[in-house]
Amino acid sequence: MSQTVNRKRKRAIIGALLLVVLLLAGCTPNTIDTIQTEDLLEGGFFQRYFVYPMSWALNLFADLLFGEYGLSILVMTILVRLIVLPLNIKQYKSTKAMQKIQPELQALQKKYKNDQQKLQEETMKLFQKHNVNPLSGCFPLLVQMPILIALYYAIMYNPDIRTHSFLWMNLGEKDPYYILPILAALTTWVQQKVMSMFTPPNPQMRMIMLIFPVMIFTISMGLPAALPLYWVYGNIFMIVQTYFMYGRGSKEEGGSAKK
Repeated sequence: MSQTVNRKRKRAIIGALLLVVLLLAGCTPNTIDTIQTEDLLEGGFFQRYFVYPMSWALNLFADLLFGEYGLSILVMTILVRLIVLPLNIKQYKSTKAMQKIQPELQALQKKYKNDQQKLQEETMKLFQKHNVNPLSGCFPLLVQMPILIALYYAIMYNPDIRTHSFLWMNLGEKDPYYILPILAALTTWVQQKVMSMFTPPNPQMRMIMLIFPVMIFTISMGLPAALPLYWVYGNIFMIVQTYFMYGRGSKEEGGSAKK
């Protein structure tokens, strides 16, 4: 992957995180207004089509799971990850294609090392030829941005969620012991580490592996516990998914190659 593409991917990921920080930091109300789930249908576009479905689904799953909103968030996390799964599969295929074209990519970098503009042009042609999108890894994260914000508002508007106690915490308040922010950062690092085991070495992404968990920890410290709980659930799901998608997929491809 060329340095230019690496920089664009790094900026996209960090930019998406900064956007979440600004939105969530700026949307914390001074006073919390209770809004019934049905009344969200009378609100604006975001309330009707994002916050309402989130609040309705959380209530539904909580009713099915003995009133436990912590488990309801787990079910929502799994559903969201399944929705994003096609993007992850596309990312997987793009990563595999990227691995296959590494020799051609390195040849281009050597051939046009003194002509960066020509290198970028030829690199993009190579990507198009093999149907490779180096920014595909950003899409699942970007898709989750409105979901995270909708979850935040669903928590703050719905008193049943906001005041619900799960394990040691209140879902509508910050984790008093910072256990969830630590777990969110740790599972983020583990998920990236597992991913890096099955993808080509990338110095730019190593920097993101260090920055990303720190940002997640910093963000999670100031948010209601339900949000880092969602992130922890999601990371655990992604760790398992990455193993089966990349790890077992690589073993199967290796076994097929030996035959």
